[in-house]
Amino acid sequence: MRRTARLLTGTALAVAAAGLATAPAYAKGTGSSLQVYPSTTMPGSQVTVDTAACGAAGAALGDAGAVGAGTFPLAATTEEGKAVGQFRVPPGAQPGTYEIVAQCAEGSRQVSGDLVVALAETREQVQPRGSVKTGVGGALGPGPTQTAAGVAALAVAAAGGTWLLHRRARGDGI
Repeated sequence: MRRTARLLTGTALAVAAAGLATAPAYAKGTGSSLQVYPSTTMPGSQVTVDTAACGAAGAALGDAGAVGAGTFPLAATTEEGKAVGQFRVPPGAQPGTYEIVAQCAEGSRQVSGDLVVALAETREQVQPRGSVKTGVGGALGPGPTQTAAGVAALAVAAAGGTWLLHRRARGDGI
């Protein structure tokens, strides 16, 4: 039992080490360190992108051609090494996921991020209104006037029943 556990642990560690060894090779080149805000938008909306991948100069040239917006500049900000730019999604853009790319001014570093274009904006959750039809509740309806009428009818029936039981108990008959 102990030998099997050691064998499985050793195999798991070897697989994890192999995965970590290949991760940096995959991360080189086109990365996904371009932040897109909002990441889901509608046609005609303005989108802001930023990245810290361009170093101290911070300038870059963005390309939103995949969505039909063309190129746009990313300028350095007060945060060291961060570049920010904006573009507008064309009104005729089709729904889907688009890759937005930025090429750093110094060096050949290229970063990318995803933009999702949707036809309709997600709306706030609608709160339910009205009564729930559960079969429990007022006999005549959900309104206060109807509830009061139902209570009055029940009170008259209870008083009449009590009066009849009282007469019967006294022997007066019905």
